Amino acid sequence: MPTWVLIAVGVVVVVAKRLHGERVNARDLVVPPLVLLGIGVHGLTEVELTGVDWTWLVAGSLVGLALGVARGSTVRVYSQDGAPWQQYTWRTLLVWAGSLAVSAALGLAASAAGAPADARPLTLSIGIGLLGEAIPIGVRLLKTAQDA
Repeated sequence: MPTWVLIAVGVVVVVAKRLHGERVNARDLVVPPLVLLGIGVHGLTEVELTGVDWTWLVAGSLVGLALGVARGSTVRVYSQDGAPWQQYTWRTLLVWAGSLAVSAALGLAASAAGAPADARPLTLSIGIGLLGEAIPIGVRLLKTAQDA
């Protein structure tokens, strides 16, 4: 089974769980993005990057981080049975859709500029986006814990 299919299934499962609402902790918020970042960076060690590749990699990473922060700011954070929970909202889904469209357009532009797909690993892109999403959620969780 191709890697992208496994990643797509994983993303669908995460989105479905978060739409329903799920308990959240620091490990769940930080570990998946870091694992994906690690896999993506490792993949980059096997590619000889040109200046064009680096430009697209940095631009894509900054855009992905910003879109992740935007997505994370739409997530509902609340307390249930004394534990922190998170839940995606309809706005989160809109930002997800926009993120996918922007990422696809950026990928097409990078390909047209000569940046190969190996220089833009999907795992790295998803990891950066999830890390960006974790930032506003983590900040709100810390604020909620301090207020309690």
